[in-house]
Amino acid sequence: MTTWHEFRGFPLAIRLLLVNQLGVNTGFYLLIPYLATHLGEDLGMSAAVVGIVLGVRNLSQQGLFIIGGSAADRLGARRVIIAGCALRTVGFALFSLGDGLAVLLAASVLSGLAGALFNPAVRAYLAQEAGERKPEAFALFNVFATTGALIGPLLGSALLLVDFRASALTAAGLFAVLTVAQALVLPDREVTPPPGGVLADWRQVLGNRAFVAFSLAMVGMFTLENQLYLLLPAGARGATGWDGAAGLVFLVGTLTNLALQLRITRALKRRGSRGRWIGAGLALMALAFVPPMAVAGAAPDGPADAVLHALPVLAGALLLYLGVMVAQPFVMELIPTFGRPELTGTYFGLFYMVSGVAAAAGNTVVGWAMDTGDDRGHAWLPWLCCVLFGLVSAAGVGWLHRARALPARPEPVPAPAVVS
Repeated sequence: MTTWHEFRGFPLAIRLLLVNQLGVNTGFYLLIPYLATHLGEDLGMSAAVVGIVLGVRNLSQQGLFIIGGSAADRLGARRVIIAGCALRTVGFALFSLGDGLAVLLAASVLSGLAGALFNPAVRAYLAQEAGERKPEAFALFNVFATTGALIGPLLGSALLLVDFRASALTAAGLFAVLTVAQALVLPDREVTPPPGGVLADWRQVLGNRAFVAFSLAMVGMFTLENQLYLLLPAGARGATGWDGAAGLVFLVGTLTNLALQLRITRALKRRGSRGRWIGAGLALMALAFVPPMAVAGAAPDGPADAVLHALPVLAGALLLYLGVMVAQPFVMELIPTFGRPELTGTYFGLFYMVSGVAAAAGNTVVGWAMDTGDDRGHAWLPWLCCVLFGLVSAAGVGWLHRARALPARPEPVPAPAVVS
């Protein structure tokens, strides 16, 4: 009820964007996790070609976040959000219509560019519209996003019983509905573009040393968050010998998120600075990889043993989700405060571009550690790498906090006294 009450307390435009994020993640995760299997098994493409198609999609999104952020600042977040959803509608529809490499590459580029447009624009819109309730808005944003990330794969698995095209068309239809809803509901605010050109905006943001240092310090958060889709599912399957155990990781996270996210954010908002809680969340995310390390590489001996092995992995997943719940709303609230409000989209765009590169590099390191650990009998190696990633990021944010390099939350302006 707390989540529903908080949701209803926001204006219609913000409520739409929260539901939009549920739909975006549902549509994304009902298709993209199964794309590699479709390309390799259904279409018979080589691993190299599959890698090219997936790499083009990732590069189109991660490398162009700064473009989407600048577009939000200069054209208005509403227009960029609508354009991004419309592009993803076309991109996902192309996945259903073509089997040729050219069509698949076009679909990958369009779907990646769509994410590069609406991801920073949505966050900029929320930051600008939520006022002093930014932490609560981004906490709800996390709740809806996490729920969509659970619903999407479940729906995708059911649709794959028909075929991949059914998944692609369903995802495209979902994005089409979101596009229409945004065009009808989101108010068209007048936008005053920042003075100077786009390059001047980028130079100003890149010249903000505190912001760049914070973005680099947050590399660990995105690397560890990505392990919800790489290391933790693999650990759950290995510990239990059951492929379905990976789904329990997402179920634990979604239920915890629905029950606790808003309560955690509200409580912490009243009890300390943003930098303190971001560092604490990162440390908690690092510690999340300690329990699964205890059962790494241990094969289960029967159902009872599988259950016992599953518990440390699920405990790790729970700690990881809790760490994200502690840190993420305050990270999102903090980013726009580094610079002028007119550059909110650009700040989000650069932050997510850095995070995308970091996640790719971090996943590469973790993947290497998984392979090396398997080859040399050191199954604990990837888990230890993740612990170190998180602790280094927590230390970096802690140093910035102690150095007072992070913007302080402004004091609320008191209401004027009423003279009787």
